[in-house]
Amino acid sequence: MDNINWSGLTFGYLKTDYNVRAYYRSGKWGELEISDSEYVPMHIAATCLHYGQEAFEGLKAFRGKDGKIRIFRMRENALRLQSSARGIMMAELPVELFEKAVVESVKRNERFVPPYESGASLYIRPLLIGMSAQVGVKPAQEYLFVVFVTPVGPYFKEGFKTTPVGIYREYDRAAPHGTGIYKVGGNYAASLAAGEIAHAAGYSAVLYLDAKEKKYIDECGPANFFGIKNNTYITPASSSILPSITNKSLIQLAESMGMNIERRPIPLEELTTLEEAGMCGTAAVISPIQRVDDVERGQSYVFSKDGKPGTVCTQLYNKLRAIQYGDESDEYGWVTILE
Repeated sequence: MDNINWSGLTFGYLKTDYNVRAYYRSGKWGELEISDSEYVPMHIAATCLHYGQEAFEGLKAFRGKDGKIRIFRMRENALRLQSSARGIMMAELPVELFEKAVVESVKRNERFVPPYESGASLYIRPLLIGMSAQVGVKPAQEYLFVVFVTPVGPYFKEGFKTTPVGIYREYDRAAPHGTGIYKVGGNYAASLAAGEIAHAAGYSAVLYLDAKEKKYIDECGPANFFGIKNNTYITPASSSILPSITNKSLIQLAESMGMNIERRPIPLEELTTLEEAGMCGTAAVISPIQRVDDVERGQSYVFSKDGKPGTVCTQLYNKLRAIQYGDESDEYGWVTILE
């Protein structure tokens, strides 16, 4: 523990002491089990390996100035995991079991929760996978739920700084009415090729357009998109976007700041009228967008000429972080404080 450079952490994996597991067998969930193994014994014909029966979540715990540990909006993650389970025909995990497993995993690894003002946090990864051995395409009968944690730094290495993103029309992240609204591994696998091309070109992420018409803003690979103009917070409405808990939180904060909220299709051309734009998600909170390059058409939409984040992005980022760390009162009931 003494050799961890908390402020130098990347968004990677660092071994911690324990993980928490539960099995679904014979039509019911078993009791939580504590494990110190980083491995899952698995049959070669498990449905998660062959047919993508795999869903996961991501949330964080923070150590406040008062030394207390706060977990952010874990009930929302529990409900979203249930939605993903329904979407790909897996056994739904009870909300109470999810919350109990998350709290237990944080408590068992308390020494890995980074100190206040280190800029780091404890990332919590709940995972639900199909375990039954079968080669026919059908849902599994047995499932494993596991929660592991790891201390992390910022998702985008730049931290809270503006970055450029690119549009690549030849790639789609998810189809309308497909699995885009669920947090399943296949969506991320589908984004890897375009993501690597974008990173090699100097972009932090790909800004995907809708898969059907290529006319509307969809998602930014690992994060939701939002734009700011005329005191209005605008975020895409789409049947292929993952409902981000961070985005949901930012919408409430924007409303509390007196802003208007619009959830609707955002035509690509509307980028010319936005005053600010950003990507938001658990890992990054907010990553302000410096510019969007439409690579195929050679057009750029610039939001920050001096490279600095906009005023509204900064206010929203600071306010959400203050609630997460306990620097501001949690009037929304978002935070679970560990006793």
